[in-house]
Amino acid sequence: MVTKQEIINAIELGEDLFLVEVKELPDDAFEVFIDSDSRVSVEDCIALTRAINAHFGEELDDYSLTVSSAGVGQPLKMLRQYQKLLGREVDVVTKSGKKLTATLEAADEESITINGEKTPLTEIKTTKEHIDFK
Repeated sequence: MVTKQEIINAIELGEDLFLVEVKELPDDAFEVFIDSDSRVSVEDCIALTRAINAHFGEELDDYSLTVSSAGVGQPLKMLRQYQKLLGREVDVVTKSGKKLTATLEAADEESITINGEKTPLTEIKTTKEHIDFK
């Protein structure tokens, strides 16, 4: 039986790529989400899929494995994602329900700064990259 932690431990990525999340789904399925400081290519996802399959061999045959990039419009999950968006607009929803779009000025392990104001991460429900279709 393959576990989520074993999948995480088996993942080796280059310097530009980083692991965002591994989800264990019902029906023996895993979803692996990666991101990059520049961009994630289809080839990156294919290479990681092959590497995970090679690592586990037949042990992974009974599982469904999907590797993809952490998509645009998905909530940010880790500090490195925030840091790559510094200077860009983000959509923030606080746990109190306040919604705002502003430039991400700073980010650390405990808070983000938008509109010159520090907001603790514990008070944020979601942060997403702002997409403007104009």
